[in-house]
Amino acid sequence: MPGSGAFRTRRIQLNPETVMTDQRLPLSVCLIAGAEAQRIRRTLDSVVGWVEEIIVVINDDVADGTDKIAEAAGAKVFRESWKGYGPQKNSASDKATQPWLLNLDADEEVTPALRDEIRSALSAPGDYVAFCFPRRTRFCGRWIRHGDWYPDRQTRLWRRGRARWSDVPVHETLLANGPVGRLGAELRHQPTETVDRQIAKISAYTEAFAREVGAQDRRVGWSDIALRPLWRLFRGYVLRLGILDGWQGAYIAWMTAFYTATRYVKVRLSQTDSRK
Repeated sequence: MPGSGAFRTRRIQLNPETVMTDQRLPLSVCLIAGAEAQRIRRTLDSVVGWVEEIIVVINDDVADGTDKIAEAAGAKVFRESWKGYGPQKNSASDKATQPWLLNLDADEEVTPALRDEIRSALSAPGDYVAFCFPRRTRFCGRWIRHGDWYPDRQTRLWRRGRARWSDVPVHETLLANGPVGRLGAELRHQPTETVDRQIAKISAYTEAFAREVGAQDRRVGWSDIALRPLWRLFRGYVLRLGILDGWQGAYIAWMTAFYTATRYVKVRLSQTDSRK
């Protein structure tokens, strides 16, 4: 992959007259999944019939019928041991045969508007090697429209061979080797997360962050612990208008601040222990 100077993002202007409606796109949808029998059907239903191929890589210990649901939708299903998010997604991508790839999670859904915009983009992609689009998340009964959770742009659509997923413990990203276009239609994200599961994820994510930063030998000071969380709270709730998302927006802002404080505290503690 070239350095950051080789990447540029430009907004693409789509022509509605180019939208194809009567044929499948030369597109492979790639998913990785654990035990997702309760929610993967909606994801698959949102792409069946207009994409040429669906690839689903399932953890080899899953026994809840996720594989049967995927097979019934016409997907090619593979079982593999867990390698981490980035490597697992790269494994699914390597199995794709179509010129274009679209990554989805098992709790996401392609809206009709996004489907049509993808059709138009792929009919005349120009020099773009990838496309990003906003993602809207439903949390505690409310679609979040502001704050740090929106627009939450995701680069998920790319030419085969022109991008790879980063190999990091959490928050993997797609690294595109070329210009990235911007679509306007949204991807829907409906995680079945309880508050308890959100808190559990904070614990797991902060542990991974501490290991990653510790490996870089980066020093953490008091400002990281005292000021960064306050900035995240102010940015998400005030500057990015999280206040307009009701009590859910307030909770997300506080949760993000707590997550930020906790991850730097864990790094500081690991550095203190290493000096003993």
